[in-house]
Amino acid sequence: MVDDVTALLMIAGMTAVTYVTRIGGVMLMRLVPLTPRVEAFLRALSSSVLVALVVPAVLRGDVAGYVAVGVAMVAMLAIRNAVGAMALGVAAAAVVRALVAL
Repeated sequence: MVDDVTALLMIAGMTAVTYVTRIGGVMLMRLVPLTPRVEAFLRALSSSVLVALVVPAVLRGDVAGYVAVGVAMVAMLAIRNAVGAMALGVAAAAVVRALVAL
């Protein structure tokens, strides 16, 4: 079993790695000239990361995952708000999982 000191050291280490990774990206981007091509790449980056996270989960997922993605897609088309669509997708998955658990 892990003692409290080890756990706190692990949390501090993960915090440091996360911070260095994030600030490293900002520092590196200071060296990159902001051309229209780079701007287009950065605009598309968040969507591609989201797709990279969702697709494997859906391929290995259950019915709740399929429903969540479907609801999120329809919500995105209807309300044009990514955060709202994701929230509705998560809520739909929670409802389906609650109903299956009954």
